[in-house]
Amino acid sequence: MQQTAPLQEQVIELHGFNNLTKSLSFNMYDVCYTKTKEEREAYITYIDEQYNADRLTKILKTVADIIGANVLNIAKQDYVPQGASVTMLVSEGPIVEVPTESYEESPGPLPDSVVMQLDKSHVTVHTYPEYHPDEEISTFRADIDVSTCGEISPLKALNYLIRSFDTDIMTIDYRVRGFTRDIHGYKLFIDHEISSIQNYIPDEVKELFDMIDVNVYQENIFHTKCKLRQFDLNNYLFGYTKESLSRQEQETIAKRLKLEMDEIYYGKNLVGSH
Repeated sequence: MQQTAPLQEQVIELHGFNNLTKSLSFNMYDVCYTKTKEEREAYITYIDEQYNADRLTKILKTVADIIGANVLNIAKQDYVPQGASVTMLVSEGPIVEVPTESYEESPGPLPDSVVMQLDKSHVTVHTYPEYHPDEEISTFRADIDVSTCGEISPLKALNYLIRSFDTDIMTIDYRVRGFTRDIHGYKLFIDHEISSIQNYIPDEVKELFDMIDVNVYQENIFHTKCKLRQFDLNNYLFGYTKESLSRQEQETIAKRLKLEMDEIYYGKNLVGSH
């Protein structure tokens, strides 16, 4: 009995401290038709300017505000020939507002509010410009990871992240790891109910996308894939519009772009190698 007493005291001392780690991985893809090398280079230059390290840092700072964290350190880098990375270490932030709906499955706030205190976390972003060997298809991917310890879920930042990027395809992962204890020492491996990441996406956004869930409920792992429903070829041409193309060219280009998007969405090649 003398050996177990310190453990019981430790449980009591840890009561109220949440050890659960909640991680959100947000991947967005932008696809563009670049017929020539010049078009591809211009597209990559445009992407690098739009999503450089400074702008990405501003996005991550807002994410830190939303999850209620103080920024301790920022490491950022623009790469040559393209791409950027930002890593942000954050700690407990001030409690500006503790919303009663913090455990509900609902879209999070837009970037003008801090929602809750948390103990420690980190936020990172990396960008990956890429193009097909024949140069006709160029893609841009941004990966953002938000990891928190405590009660608030990083899913509260998802609404803002979606609105921060002009995206054709999104893949979103959410997982809860570790455990915390109640006052009796009973382990809790998740502290809130969740049936789908989609419940944290606003209805007006869900109407724009086709969505697929792949969830492993017993392991507290959730995955959602999203692809734009509407296809307008003009949104995928860089520097000109479809009116300058013949109908056959429009159909050929649209077919290639839709195939590229479907392969990213389903996570597999849908045609054989060329």
